[in-house]
Amino acid sequence: MSQTPLPGMIDAVAIEIEPEEPVSGFRAGVVDFDYSLARPGRYGLTLIAICAFGLWHVGTNLLWNEPGLWQNAIHYGGFGFLGFVTSATFKRHAEKPWSIGLDLVLGILVAASAAWIAGAETGLYTRTLAETGLPWQFTPIDWAAGIILIVAAIELTRRMTGWIIPVLVVVSLSYILFLGEILPGVFRAASLPLSDVLFRSLYNDEGMLGIIATISSANITLFMIFGAFLVVSGASDFVIELSKIIAGRFRGGAAFVAIISSALTGTISGSAVANTASTGIITIPLMKANGFRAKFAAGVEASASTGGQMMPPIMGAGAFVMVSFTGIAYSTIVIVSIIPAILYFMSVGFMVRVESMKHRIGTEQIAAVDWKKLWGGALNFVLPLGIMTYMLVSGRTPSFAACFAIGTLIVVSWVTPNRMGPRKISRALVLGIKTSIMTAVLLVTVGLINNAVTTSGLGNGFALMIAQWSQGSVLIAVILIAIVSLVLGMGLPVTAAYIVLSILSAPALAGLLADGILVEMLVNGIADPAQAAMFALVDSPHVANITQGMSLEAAKELVSGMPFELALVIRPALIDTETLTVFLLTAHLIVFWLSQDSNVTPPVCLAAFTAAGIAKSPPMATGVEAWKIAKGLYIVVLLFAFTPLIGAGLWESIQIGGFALFGIYSLTALIQRYSEGPIPIWLYPVFVAGGALCFIPLNLPLNVAGALLVSGCVVFTSRAARRARVVSTG
Repeated sequence: MSQTPLPGMIDAVAIEIEPEEPVSGFRAGVVDFDYSLARPGRYGLTLIAICAFGLWHVGTNLLWNEPGLWQNAIHYGGFGFLGFVTSATFKRHAEKPWSIGLDLVLGILVAASAAWIAGAETGLYTRTLAETGLPWQFTPIDWAAGIILIVAAIELTRRMTGWIIPVLVVVSLSYILFLGEILPGVFRAASLPLSDVLFRSLYNDEGMLGIIATISSANITLFMIFGAFLVVSGASDFVIELSKIIAGRFRGGAAFVAIISSALTGTISGSAVANTASTGIITIPLMKANGFRAKFAAGVEASASTGGQMMPPIMGAGAFVMVSFTGIAYSTIVIVSIIPAILYFMSVGFMVRVESMKHRIGTEQIAAVDWKKLWGGALNFVLPLGIMTYMLVSGRTPSFAACFAIGTLIVVSWVTPNRMGPRKISRALVLGIKTSIMTAVLLVTVGLINNAVTTSGLGNGFALMIAQWSQGSVLIAVILIAIVSLVLGMGLPVTAAYIVLSILSAPALAGLLADGILVEMLVNGIADPAQAAMFALVDSPHVANITQGMSLEAAKELVSGMPFELALVIRPALIDTETLTVFLLTAHLIVFWLSQDSNVTPPVCLAAFTAAGIAKSPPMATGVEAWKIAKGLYIVVLLFAFTPLIGAGLWESIQIGGFALFGIYSLTALIQRYSEGPIPIWLYPVFVAGGALCFIPLNLPLNVAGALLVSGCVVFTSRAARRARVVSTG
């Protein structure tokens, strides 16, 4: 039974939505299901191969125990082939037969080389161990295959992301080959022979077919495939319709629909840009019809889609990378990320509320809920995602949880209108592999950088540099990391940016956070002679006062003067393991959140630019708007750094987060110079004072006072605006 729209309701059907550009050309058609299916003579075998490649990812992680090297080699070989076939060195010649033929040959060479390198490992060990004192005994074919894999990784990342990662890879390889021994200071490192560099790049756990490649082959690709199954099964339509029910009747409801839908879909999409493109095509026209400015509508969508990458339970694959890097349980990472994610999305919601009140827009009700889409996608979204979340939190491996969720979705779909038969399953497999190409190639390539950093000890040098530049200040360290993350984010997806940045800066930041405990201990005095004696190597006049205590300034000076190597020994000796783990997790969360800022921060803010294209708004102005709307990202990072939000108990975390909402609203009102009504100049200091008091951690009297001040300001502006409207209409 159809519903008649209410008066003043936006008819979603009437909103002009840009149609997707039709697929054309060999390269785009290779990974497009419908295009390939319509041309079985040309693409039939390729379509079957891509589906088989997707099923192989399920099988190798669920059904059979394949050696890690072989799994990662096949993973890279397959995606390397697809990467060459679907991208071109010279875009203007992309569809020329010679260009396609050349890339087909390159793709086959990469796939063959990956298989050769995996199969050559045993022979390499046998030849090398047979004669001691000699370097790694690579055969000519080994050399050729290894060099092909490295050069192909560099070229593929150049094609897909630009020059930043290729340059970093070349510099990294040069650093361990010859550059390190000619650099001064902490960046000086011994050079390695070429054969050793090749071996470490290919076979080390830190290399291109090592741990980071495993994250891609065993986790991220499977979740990309799962996300594709959700899309094909109609689950994304369910998210939009559910968002209408939750937020559609509020003032500015269309923008709240964008926030909720992007939060729910963004957590599994793995890309803020992809999420912006997929949900923005619906939500941005809806917001514009609801009265929002084009650049604001685009900024809301970009900000909300960026937040989807921080949204539990999947966090855009970031949680799985964090588990591998920190060794901290997945359930712990997800649980501590819930309150920060709520704070972020509430900050976006506050901006929407203030904008709608300031411009008196968003009063129209959005289109009626499409109940057919809602019920058709409900089971396909709720049950698989719920089961997967339960499995992840209960300790199952991410790969098993993803595979089980895919199977659950296929079975459940048969009691819904969106049944997943062979055709839809194939479509989902092709879509999942298509969306994984860039991420898979990038993570393999990042392994080359990771190998150089760990082999040379560059990470320690970078950590020492951060410690020296920050002079023991966590705030300065966070600002430095934010700047580096913004630069890296100009050429990298956020997952790759997080990996590179965490390798270089997370240990240093965790150390600075731990130094706060050391400062506190020194102020109070260290009575244990053995612990006090550990500071004897520090060149400081304050060492003599360690046992009886010292001033805060003296303690900070002593800690900042500790040699880097000594600090690595003192911290675990004086601080318990649980506290150090909290600091490590906090550091990684700070780096992870900051790695998202390039999506919404000019000059290169891809999510904002994508949204601007849909909204037809100026790209740079949209980027600035998105940056303002996404301010919660930086507030949450500061809460990580300067409050016990991560290490506190449940009620303490709720107290910190709950009162922080008042502070975030206060900042929103000050940025917009509007609350429920215009803010008079004399009220600005009250907003500032109230907001500042709300950010003081675990001080209930001051927090309550701040919340009352902010609430009073909101009530005052609301009544003043109401009186002004009465006067204007009377």
